[in-house]
Amino acid sequence: MSLSVVWFTILVVGAFASPDAPLNYQPTFNGPSHGAPTPGPAYGPPSPRPAYGPPSLRPAYGPPTPGPAYGPPTPGPAYGPPTPGPAYGPPSPRPAYGPPTPAPVYGVPTSEVPAHYNFTWQVKDDASGNDYGHQETRDGADTQGSYYVLLPDGRLERVTYTVNGDSGYVAQVTYEGHTTSQSYYTPTPGYEGHTTPQNYYSPTPAYG
Repeated sequence: MSLSVVWFTILVVGAFASPDAPLNYQPTFNGPSHGAPTPGPAYGPPSPRPAYGPPSLRPAYGPPTPGPAYGPPTPGPAYGPPTPGPAYGPPSPRPAYGPPTPAPVYGVPTSEVPAHYNFTWQVKDDASGNDYGHQETRDGADTQGSYYVLLPDGRLERVTYTVNGDSGYVAQVTYEGHTTSQSYYTPTPGYEGHTTPQNYYSPTPAYG
């Protein structure tokens, strides 16, 4: 028990004691008895520090080895003056072109040769029934002509025309002959009473 606890106990007991009690009160200690404190470990003098000798001497270096001795540089090749380039004369003058040739002027002809011709052609094939033709004559501004064709009904249709200057195309249509029942195309009889048209072109078969 600590000393502060003991004194606290004495004060408490003294407060509750009779004021007439004698002051020769002797407190009784019932706590554990502590002996002398255990002595701590005995420490001797500190160990002496290690003795260090003088530092080792650095290696002695001699003077540096001299480098290679270089002589003067080898002189480079001697170049002469550059070869002069070819001498070029002044450029050739460009060809002188004159003004362009004026284009021809096409206008109304001042004079012209009057047209003069005469032609006639006709086709007549009794087997196919073709019968037609054309005839024309021109002398300057005067043109006269006619063309005809045989119609399937047996009549001949003829157109006669004239052109004189600026009068325009003037035509006159006439018919010659009478209508007939004759046919200029006769089909070739086929099989079983049927008629087959005549074929004038027989293609050659091609085999693949």
